[in-house]
Amino acid sequence: MPDGAKPGPGGWNRIHLIVEDIDAEVERLRAAGVSFRNDIVTGPGGRQILLKDASRNVVELFQPGR
Repeated sequence: MPDGAKPGPGGWNRIHLIVEDIDAEVERLRAAGVSFRNDIVTGPGGRQILLKDASRNVVELFQPGR
């Protein structure tokens, strides 16, 4: 991760949420004060970004490729 975080025991376990418009969701959440662990990453399967919720659980927002 850009902040230097490395996976620990159990790997990068996370909650995975599928969204239709990741740019709109990130904008909405940033406006609400949510901070993200990285920028949106684009790959062959779609786009994703990670954040930590109030309980410090890692949450992935994922927009499938078209």
